[in-house]
Amino acid sequence: MIKAETFFTEAERQQIAATIAGVEKKTSGEVAAMVVATSDTYPEAALLAGLTIGGLAALVVTDLFLADSLGWFLPLMAVGIIGISGLARILPPLLRLFIPDSRRETRVAERALRAFYEKNLHTTRDNTGVLFFISLLERKVWILADRGIYRKISQESLLAHANHIATGIKQGSACPALCQEIEAVGLILARHFPIKADDTNELSNEVLTG
Repeated sequence: MIKAETFFTEAERQQIAATIAGVEKKTSGEVAAMVVATSDTYPEAALLAGLTIGGLAALVVTDLFLADSLGWFLPLMAVGIIGISGLARILPPLLRLFIPDSRRETRVAERALRAFYEKNLHTTRDNTGVLFFISLLERKVWILADRGIYRKISQESLLAHANHIATGIKQGSACPALCQEIEAVGLILARHFPIKADDTNELSNEVLTG
């Protein structure tokens, strides 16, 4: 399982923090970036992987080498289910194969919402917090904003930027993609929520993990 704490190098973390700081010099919006290893444990996907691969392997072995013996098939299947289920829990590519895309999308959105409140993005003075949320196992990104932002910017617009980041992650260029989209959203924020004379930095610019 990829660790959220080491997904970005120290240099990349500094680059992201600098990008956020640069954006916030032009807007009263407050931007935060967060990375988590996964948005769910997906036990049903691990079990499905065990049933599918373990069961099939047991069937092939008993058919080819054990004369279709039910006495061998059942224990082999049990061992296969347990072994493959455990393997799926530590191998993200294998686990992802058995998680429907809609399920991943839903869990990432729900986890992003929880993080939004856990990290106090809802407490900014003008309700202008924006969270860039990356969930590594799912390779999905969700951008969530406070109610002040939604008066001017739609969730659909934010998700278009999120999809660009997700593409960057899949291509191995997560940091450049994230910084690019933070700057792009920052331009929109600056247009609708220009910085105020008494503006203060209400949220940390450091990459959050959870």
